[in-house]
Amino acid sequence: MLSNSSILITGGTGSFGHTFVPMTLAKYNPRRLVIYSRDEMKQWEMAKLYGNDDRVRFFIGDVRDKDRLSRALNGIDYVVHAAATKIVPTAEYNPFECVKTNVFGAMNLIDACIDQGVKRIVALSTDKASSPVNLYGATKLTSDKLFIAGNSYSGFSDTRFAVVRYGNVMGSRGSVIPFFLTLAQKGALPITDDRMTRFMITLEQGVDLVWHAFEDMVGGEIYVKKIPSMKLLDIAIAVAPDAIHEIVGIRPGEKLHEQMISFEDAPHTYEYPKHYKILPAINNWSADPERINGGKKVAADFTYCSDNNIEWMSIEALRTWIEQNRKNIGKI
Repeated sequence: MLSNSSILITGGTGSFGHTFVPMTLAKYNPRRLVIYSRDEMKQWEMAKLYGNDDRVRFFIGDVRDKDRLSRALNGIDYVVHAAATKIVPTAEYNPFECVKTNVFGAMNLIDACIDQGVKRIVALSTDKASSPVNLYGATKLTSDKLFIAGNSYSGFSDTRFAVVRYGNVMGSRGSVIPFFLTLAQKGALPITDDRMTRFMITLEQGVDLVWHAFEDMVGGEIYVKKIPSMKLLDIAIAVAPDAIHEIVGIRPGEKLHEQMISFEDAPHTYEYPKHYKILPAINNWSADPERINGGKKVAADFTYCSDNNIEWMSIEALRTWIEQNRKNIGKI
């Protein structure tokens, strides 16, 4: 589907973009892959990685700017929406800015994609959008709802929208593993709560889920990959086995456990070998055989949370992953 196509990724200089771009170039050989973001320095640094590869283009712009988005989307077939204000405390203390990017930015992208005749759009979401307790989660839930409704909003056009949702991305910039690694030599690690659990997913798995969404989507689906959980305490032990643990308390807006599928979503959720799919409650789309596509409906009381997960990552497995990926952890 993506072969010989034109693809644009918003927020493309972030952790996801740094993995999505080389993997997609290698697998699909798109005609054009546009990185759309607002940070010129990050674009300049990323451009050096691709030399004279004329498939890779860079476009300075902000998702808050609908006119600039519209210009960038001219001739684009597929869009991955990765731009967001993502850090939970940052969103709590800068709520207006978070809403402008995560909500108004989503609205701008939906309008611009429809106007420009983009074929398929996959938006990246987060576990925090399921039963949100913080502003970041609330804005991403709003964004998810907007992208789902965009399939009706697009009218008779062929533009279709879907969402992928996953948890803590292992080793990404600003996440817990690189944070612990920077403190490991000091002999003490801050632990918010020793009961805390998190989902664990690699950037490569995240890219694979986006590819699957493009191939499978009819419009309005939320894809949730099956991934392991891990206790925060075990992550700390894997990073620095001899470090002292200092309990510092949960930060504003933070959850004890992550959730990706809520009890309320269960009536519209289907299971597949490697993922779940939440279908839209609107327009009776959750009963559409084409969207269900052979899935098995989950139990009425089903939830998918990091503390009730049946798959867990061991300390040894994480320690092996860290050693294999140490040079890239926290770099992108």
